[in-house]
Amino acid sequence: MSDESLEQLRAEIDSLNLELLHLLNRRAELALQIGQRKAELGLAAFDPTRESAMLEQILENNRGPFPDAAIQSLFKEVFKASLDLMNKRHRQSLLVSRWCRRDNTVVEVGGVRLGADLGVLIAGPCSVEGVEQLEEVAAHLARRGVRLIRGGAFKPRTSPYSFQGLGQQALTMLSQVARRHGLAVVTEVLDPRDLEVVLECADVLQIGARNMFNYPLLQEVGRTRTPILLKRSFQATLEELLLSAEHVMSQGNDQVILCERGIRTFERWTRSTLDISAVPLLKQESHLPVVVDVSHAAGRRDILAPLARAALAAGADGLMLEVHSNPAVALSDGEQQLDLPGFDRLLESLGLPGPG
Repeated sequence: MSDESLEQLRAEIDSLNLELLHLLNRRAELALQIGQRKAELGLAAFDPTRESAMLEQILENNRGPFPDAAIQSLFKEVFKASLDLMNKRHRQSLLVSRWCRRDNTVVEVGGVRLGADLGVLIAGPCSVEGVEQLEEVAAHLARRGVRLIRGGAFKPRTSPYSFQGLGQQALTMLSQVARRHGLAVVTEVLDPRDLEVVLECADVLQIGARNMFNYPLLQEVGRTRTPILLKRSFQATLEELLLSAEHVMSQGNDQVILCERGIRTFERWTRSTLDISAVPLLKQESHLPVVVDVSHAAGRRDILAPLARAALAAGADGLMLEVHSNPAVALSDGEQQLDLPGFDRLLESLGLPGPG
């Protein structure tokens, strides 16, 4: 074969490459249109029956020289790339998406701005147990410059025989004590039927890990204009967390704070495994502020300081910490709650001493 003939064949290959590129991109454009229509109809992007039928038709028309296995492998990659493209375009169209809103959402509450201020702290007891306990913790938090107090009134517990919280009585105590010390309240709502009474107390409504998939509750709080702190379930992907936030935002409430609190793994030395990669990934994919609940991730107080430093270094907008006046007698999660001196030491390790 002459050099001229070889060059002609190479030129034909180059032309076919460009033609294939054009056809692949045209196919991708059609796949995106199909994906958009499926999303409008509420259908899943992936249709295994349709993919199987396409492969069967392609292989029936294969005349070689590529064997069927090679053709199947090539087209499976094309199908996968198209599906990935559809899923990415769908994510980018969501209200929670960084592509939908380039600027960070800033949630202002209690004199702080989550999404703008650095090192915002949300601290307080796991459960509201009494006025004296709450008063001591609230006074200490206020002296250290903390502006947001957390406290559980309704406690979702694994065992029905564990302490379930004081309910409306706890909300009254939490509201009164917080107002007395100039603090804003973060507390959990478990049931749409309790929403009205919780709203009378809460400056931020917390949706706990067990309720991240409770779509009726998410839609109900989405109809309020109260900021929502949405915790990631210990068995949820980041995509599922963002879609739960989308349920809230789709109802008109864009004041959503995402909370990483650890995921369930095979590790037994901690309550959960803190997914520190969640922080930069959520900040990359979404415009919503991100906080990290290190207390629930660890389930133990002795490693809270390094976990808190890691969360802030990864870009978290704030931290959630459980603080009790006497953790030894706490009615829930005593082993993960800091006492008041321990809280002070953690603040100092973070370089956030606050007013003395």
